[in-house]
Amino acid sequence: MPVDFENYHPSDLPREDTHGRRILEYLADNPELGFRPTELADELDIPQGSVGTTLRRLESRGFIRHKGDYWAINGEAYDAQTASAIGLDAVAETFRGDYYDKNPEWDAELPDIDADDGDAE
Repeated sequence: MPVDFENYHPSDLPREDTHGRRILEYLADNPELGFRPTELADELDIPQGSVGTTLRRLESRGFIRHKGDYWAINGEAYDAQTASAIGLDAVAETFRGDYYDKNPEWDAELPDIDADDGDAE
């Protein structure tokens, strides 16, 4: 589905219904625990071959961390991304359907404040 490119702000969180999202949510539900990839695969019914790749991808984004064979949520990064996504959704929902949403060209006639107005000395 196409998006308004200029106004699109992607989330770093994996999309819903992906292995990455399921792993993140599971780890977030158990923030004090670390899990081996095999435990995550068994618990979440994800192919074991997908878990390692997904964990490394999530770690590169800063969402999870690991010590030895155990992986856990990086609570601060996950919480910040989640709060940001929730906040953007809330703002969009609050203003959906207002004048500015219904009139995308509302700013076409605004003066350019960066333009030289001839008053410079």
